[in-house]
Amino acid sequence: VLPPPAPDALAGRTLLICGANGGLGEAVTRACARAGAQVVLIGRRLPKLTRLYDAILADGARDPALYPMDFSGATPEDYDTMAQALERECGRLDGIVHCAAEFKGLTSLENMPLEDWFTGLHVNLNAPFLLTRACLPLLRQREDARVLFLLDDARRTSRAFWGSYGVAKQALRGLVSILHAELANSPVRVHGVEPGPMRTALRSRAYFAENPGDIPPPEAYAPACLALLGPQGMGVSEAFVTLQATHPAQPRGLGLATFTH
Repeated sequence: VLPPPAPDALAGRTLLICGANGGLGEAVTRACARAGAQVVLIGRRLPKLTRLYDAILADGARDPALYPMDFSGATPEDYDTMAQALERECGRLDGIVHCAAEFKGLTSLENMPLEDWFTGLHVNLNAPFLLTRACLPLLRQREDARVLFLLDDARRTSRAFWGSYGVAKQALRGLVSILHAELANSPVRVHGVEPGPMRTALRSRAYFAENPGDIPPPEAYAPACLALLGPQGMGVSEAFVTLQATHPAQPRGLGLATFTH
């Protein structure tokens, strides 16, 4: 369990948030910006990024940077170009949060359109690998850089009808494990973070019959991610971290973090 972070816990840090304009991505982005970070927002829809930009300014945080990018069609060269732009415009990179996801709904592998299969694998697995790989030289320049990969409940997504999303999320655990081991002696810490159920558009496509009011919002898990990205995260060495939601009465407080090996 991590203690509450200071209000300016991320001051001076530059963080890249993938999938910044939806679900946990937006919640983490705003929490990090309020904590003093320079946030770089990646998403495929510029209007949504612009609205998030305005919300961050309304929070009184520093100006974010926008980098529109569609992972479904991006090439390895596109990620290299993005990393070069980050170095040129920001001069540093202290962390990456991978929240982008592709999930159209439950369907059998037999009936899933092949385009959805390949897109799901690319956005949910290949894209976070390629982006992290392109940014590693920048991350290595910092003393305590972090990379967070958003995971999903393996007991749930390994069942029938979860399609390429479920397959990719299983493989992402393997990527986290290997990358965590390979970077163990570097200044870059890698964590796979698994929140509990949260009220997102993605979840509604799988659990359309449940009452959304019974599910915590993404904001309940953002503070724990913030803690992992700041100085407090230096004491966390585990590859996989399970997040608990904050109490609804304390939406900006620190979420509890329990660690699993």
